[in-house]
Amino acid sequence: MTQPVSPPRDAAGKPPSAGRLPVWRGLPARADVRTLSLLGVLAALVVVGGVTRPDEFLDTRNLQLVLTQASVIGVVTVGMTFVITAGGIDLSVGAIVALASVWATTVATQEYGFAGILFTALVVGLGCGLVNGLLVAYGGMVPFIATLAMLASARGLALQITDGRTQIVTVDGVLKLGERDSYVLGVPPLVLVFALVTIAGWLLLNRTTFGRRTVAVGGNAEAARLAGIDVRRQRLYLYLLSGLCCGIAAFLLIVLSGSGQNTNGNLYELDAIAAAIIGGTLLSGGRGTITGSVLGVLIFTTITNIFALNNLQSDVQQIAKGAIIVAAVLVQRRTARTS
Repeated sequence: MTQPVSPPRDAAGKPPSAGRLPVWRGLPARADVRTLSLLGVLAALVVVGGVTRPDEFLDTRNLQLVLTQASVIGVVTVGMTFVITAGGIDLSVGAIVALASVWATTVATQEYGFAGILFTALVVGLGCGLVNGLLVAYGGMVPFIATLAMLASARGLALQITDGRTQIVTVDGVLKLGERDSYVLGVPPLVLVFALVTIAGWLLLNRTTFGRRTVAVGGNAEAARLAGIDVRRQRLYLYLLSGLCCGIAAFLLIVLSGSGQNTNGNLYELDAIAAAIIGGTLLSGGRGTITGSVLGVLIFTTITNIFALNNLQSDVQQIAKGAIIVAAVLVQRRTARTS
C-alpha cells in the first residue's frame, strides 16, 4: 500500500502559505522603492535650489560645477561601496587621495608630464590599498584599526612631502582638462570619468562573479569560505579596488584644483561612507548598491551647493548631513526588521 505523502512544512512545523513569496523575491522591489525615494529627495533639493536662488542655482555653469565636485568624491564612494558591501570599512580614503595628489605633483614627477602624474596617482593609490588589504586580509587586523593607521601614516607622509606648501601643477595637458574648451557636449571630462567608473562599478558588482563573491563575503564570511570562496584574497582585491578609486579621484582633484595639497581629501572618508549608507548599502555588509551610492553623492553635493549659494554657515550644513545619515540608518534598521 502506498504511504500518503505529507505536505511540506517550514521550520516551525507549519505548511507554507500559498501566497507567500521567498524573501529574495522582494529585494528588487525594495531596491526600486529606495532608488525612487532618493530621486525624490534629489528632485526636492533641486526645487529648493531653484526657488531660493533661481538665477544662480539653475545656471548651466553652476550645474556643471555641482557635477564636477560630485565626481571626485563619487569615484571614492564607488570603491567604498564595494568595501562596505563585503563587511569592511576604509577610513583612509581621504588621506590616500591627499598622498596620491601630492606625490603626483612633485617637481620630479611633473617632469614626466601628463602620463607621469596619472601613473603616480594610480600607483600610490594601489600601493596604499595593497597595504590595507594585506593588513586586513592576511594580517588579521580589524579594518577600522588598519585603515585608521593608514589614515595617520598617509596624512603624515603627505605633509612631509609638501612641507605644508601647495604644489602648483605646470603641465599643460593636465590643466587643459579643467578648462571649458575640453568639455564634451557641455559635459566636463571629470564627469565623464565619474560616469565611466560608475558604470564599471555597477557592472562589476551586479553582473560578475566578483560582485557575487563580494556580497557573499559581506553576508556571511564563514559560509562564503565553506562555499569555496577565498575570503582573504577577495578582501585584498576589494581594498586594492578602493585604493585604485582613490588614485583616480586624486588625479581628478589635481585637474580640478591645479595643485596638490596635503589637506586634499579632508573628511572624504565620512562623506563616502555617508553617501553609501543613505544610498542603501548596509554598514554591516551583505548588500550594496552603486546606483544608490551615486545618488547619495549627488544629494550631499547639491546640499553643499545650496548652502553655499544661500550664504549659510558650514556648521548648519554639517548638522543637516548628520541628520540625513541618522535618518538613513534608522530606515535601514526598520527595513531589516521588517524583512
